Amino acid sequence: MLIYRNSISFGFGVLISLNCLLAHSHPQPKSATKEEEPATLETVEVEGRATDLIGSTASASQGVVGQPEFKFRPLARVGELLEVVPGMLATQHSGSGKANQYFLRGFNLDHGTDFAVFLDGVPMNNPTHAHGQGYLDLNSIIPELMDKIEYGKGPYYADVGNFASAGYARMHTMHKLDKGFVKFTGGSYDYYRLVAAHSNRIGDGVLLYGGEATFYDGRWQQPEDTKKFNGMLRYTIDNDQWGLSINGKAYHNTWNATNQIPLLAVNSGEFNTYGTGDPSDGGLSNRYSLSGNFWSRGDGWKNEFNAYGVYSDLDLYSNFTGYLDYPELGDQLNQREQRWVGGVTGEQTWFNHWFGFDLDNSLGFLVRYDGIGGLALNRSVNRQTFNPVTRYNVDETQGAVYARSQIHWLEKFRTIAGLRGDFFNYNVDSVLQPWNSGNRYSGIFSPKLSLIAGPWADTEFFLNLGYGYHSNDARGATLRFDPLTGDPVSSVTPLVRSRGAEIGMRSQYVQGLNTTLAVWWLQMDSELVFVGDAGTTEPTGKSERYGVEWTNYYKPLNWLTLDADFAFSAANYTGVPYYENRVPNSVRRVITAGAVADLTNGFFGTARVRHFGDVPLNESNTYNAGDTTLVSMGTGWQNEAFKLELEAFNLLGSQRYDIAYNYNYRTKSDVYQGINPEGVNGVIMHPVEPLMFRMTAMVKF
Repeated sequence: MLIYRNSISFGFGVLISLNCLLAHSHPQPKSATKEEEPATLETVEVEGRATDLIGSTASASQGVVGQPEFKFRPLARVGELLEVVPGMLATQHSGSGKANQYFLRGFNLDHGTDFAVFLDGVPMNNPTHAHGQGYLDLNSIIPELMDKIEYGKGPYYADVGNFASAGYARMHTMHKLDKGFVKFTGGSYDYYRLVAAHSNRIGDGVLLYGGEATFYDGRWQQPEDTKKFNGMLRYTIDNDQWGLSINGKAYHNTWNATNQIPLLAVNSGEFNTYGTGDPSDGGLSNRYSLSGNFWSRGDGWKNEFNAYGVYSDLDLYSNFTGYLDYPELGDQLNQREQRWVGGVTGEQTWFNHWFGFDLDNSLGFLVRYDGIGGLALNRSVNRQTFNPVTRYNVDETQGAVYARSQIHWLEKFRTIAGLRGDFFNYNVDSVLQPWNSGNRYSGIFSPKLSLIAGPWADTEFFLNLGYGYHSNDARGATLRFDPLTGDPVSSVTPLVRSRGAEIGMRSQYVQGLNTTLAVWWLQMDSELVFVGDAGTTEPTGKSERYGVEWTNYYKPLNWLTLDADFAFSAANYTGVPYYENRVPNSVRRVITAGAVADLTNGFFGTARVRHFGDVPLNESNTYNAGDTTLVSMGTGWQNEAFKLELEAFNLLGSQRYDIAYNYNYRTKSDVYQGINPEGVNGVIMHPVEPLMFRMTAMVKF
């Protein structure tokens, strides 16, 4: 369900950037030898979060996680890959084929509005999407082929722009496999998954290929009947001075959906906990992409260039309010689109030595075009349209340029300053209501600044400042009249500003322990928000968020790894009384912890706990989702040719909420009895999935 909180504020100078900066150690003068050139993450072996990042990040909230951490991590769904970002939650209020609902730093990110994700250089967030601004669907990823994830939180990085106020993640797939494999998983509630992958040297490079098929019904009264298929091809040449990769990916998924239902109806027995309000909810989605990456480097410089093309479509059916608007037919919505995306990005970095100071100077650019056809909102019953509400064709073009400079002023003090400019052009064709067509142009500049001191005793200190933003739905930027009532409405601001600040620390003083601590603040301006589920706009207030995060990754023994992350935040509207200033669905407490034992005799075990709580569902906090705690465990045995694993999810059998909302809902029983024509206001919830077991066998060759 779409719950938008677009707000932001014009602010002050701001932080740095590092994604490519995550790629550099101490900069070298132009005359440096090849052996003295700065190290990059592309050439560093990533050992999970144990990787030494002292001297290579711009903030305490940046990090990198590699395959060594993924391979023992129990994953009930693909979106949980992002939970390696400390403080991040990936939940679900619908079927497995839909994008997850994400939460970070006091944001209900909906399906991706303020967290940007890139896969092998291809942006995964979709602007002006049928279901949600910045819609972020990760179902096209095969976790076994993920090499590493680089992440950063806050609006402090010049090389990321749209949808990155809360943060970003750059996901990278593997270049090659040491051995091919075939992996089969079977589990509770008709879960079946088959994955196979291999790589071979061809010419000067390596071709990696893999595929996945997943089938799942789930505990739900209406079986999900998920049928998901993924395929991937990657050809990579990686030389000392240059390299390239060509990536092709394909994804297809169909599913039934069990959306959130009213808690009062569950308590009265009208609904089963795992019941559905509309058994015809569900959808179909496809995504096909082709991308290329080229990089080169020499004495005192490096560059990178990416180009990509993507086709995707979505046909989604959802009923969130039961029989509130249409008592006879039900309130099912159909949202659909077909999208073509093309884009290029590039960055050039020079390593200089000016006036006695070492510098890294970078220039980068971005061009992206989204051609969106058949962008429709319909009223439907049993997946049959009975009332077309809106239909659009949209051309959206984005351009961006940025500059970033890192200067080592002293041996233990450096700064990173950046400036980014983003420019958008919206061309909107409203087919059913031509008066809502139009063209809008908008631009925004975002300065960044980071101050980094240290290391002393393997400890660095950071001060980060930065402006950020996210784009609004192009339909809302040209809207003049409500498509249902015909009443005049105000259009939304095309680009919405944010500003943030952070003080942080990263330390490796204790042997085997990587720990970071960050205290952060973020403000968003008030605005009008386009609501895709309704086809119109609604206002939200100015908001302010702040919090503290403490992350720990500890390897006390060669065979034992421990991690524990704590994130506490507050999200409030400003300028309103304290008793009605909560931002709905802002998760204020997230605690995750895990342990992995990788024994020398081939046996291994893992355990994870995920806790989140204090989730206000309305501004007055009279409705609150409370706490949810989930425990997962896994154990198995492996050698060079074989792996056998048993995983248990929700080991304690929690029946708490995966996600919950507060709004009016009317059930079919209310209609039959002729009661509650305005619906009943209360908690509308989607439960976590029950205790599940999954057994996996993998053969390597």
